[in-house]
Amino acid sequence: MKKASKIISNIITAVLFINLILMAFLVVSSKASGGEPQAFGYQLKTVLSGSMEPTFQTGSVIAVKPLSSEERKSLKEGDVITFQESEEKLVTHRIIGVTTSGEHVMYGTKGDNNKTADMNPVLSDNVKAIFTGFTIPYIGYFVDFAQTKEGSAILLIGPGLLLLGYAAFIIFQAIREIDPKNNKKDSEGKTA
Repeated sequence: MKKASKIISNIITAVLFINLILMAFLVVSSKASGGEPQAFGYQLKTVLSGSMEPTFQTGSVIAVKPLSSEERKSLKEGDVITFQESEEKLVTHRIIGVTTSGEHVMYGTKGDNNKTADMNPVLSDNVKAIFTGFTIPYIGYFVDFAQTKEGSAILLIGPGLLLLGYAAFIIFQAIREIDPKNNKKDSEGKTA
């Protein structure tokens, strides 16, 4: 029973510690990059609309790989790209056509769930990244929350407080186990 309790205690400690590290990474990464978190050279983007369903769902997080200027010009039909539609808006849609005019390359794009193609072709210079095929459903809501001031505070402080609280519980439990042993020794010493 004691061995199982110790194993469970170690698992809980490890989970809380890993959670604290992941939350710190998520918050620091998103603040350092000025937006979406990054990991291992990939950017994590939150899907805000259903235009690409069923490829990925609204609220999902997708991994995209930033492209060099040469890679931007060599994309092909069927690739899913993230591009700058306006100064404040990034869009991730599928390439449905490629047009080359001299050294300029433009892409026709369309969301998989949209009935019509996007109105304006995308200049290769506006392409930021390509979708890697990695997606996690529904975690995007969590990432968006982590990027707010309140979310950052809660996600950094919360796991830390849980870890401290759990450590205090373990210390209290250890002290409680030591006290009965001392009390038993004291009572045995007096009767002997």
